[in-house]
Amino acid sequence: METTKFYSMPKNIIMSIFAAIMIFSFSSCATKTHFLTSSVAPAAEGTVKVHKDQNKNYVIKIVISNLAEPSKLQPSKNAYVVWMEGDRSETKNIGKIRSSNSIISKRLKGSFESVSPDKPRKIFITAENDANIQYPNLSDIVLTTDYLRQ
Repeated sequence: METTKFYSMPKNIIMSIFAAIMIFSFSSCATKTHFLTSSVAPAAEGTVKVHKDQNKNYVIKIVISNLAEPSKLQPSKNAYVVWMEGDRSETKNIGKIRSSNSIISKRLKGSFESVSPDKPRKIFITAENDANIQYPNLSDIVLTTDYLRQ
């Protein structure tokens, strides 16, 4: 009686497939988007990261650099407000940019983090006199993303 041996795929092929699956799964978990160049604050740069948490909410993290204090804008403003355009095209005030010791730190860096049950389509930041306003002043958009892919 003859026995037939089945050879498994070589180890390096299996490891390559496993690595590709892991890279794909990590890249599909979070979206990182850069803000577009601003005419209001041309030196400002930043990124937005969006991912789902275990409760199926969207975690939004923003990191900004080279953003001047809002009081130094012309005309002067009091706060940078973060807005989210959601799935149903509604625009919501989701908070204001903070730094370690003031609105924008001495190193001109700021950050923001929020959670939303709605899927964000677009994130933008405006300079405002009141951080608690309900509708953005679209003429004072400081930074914006293109539409987010998820």
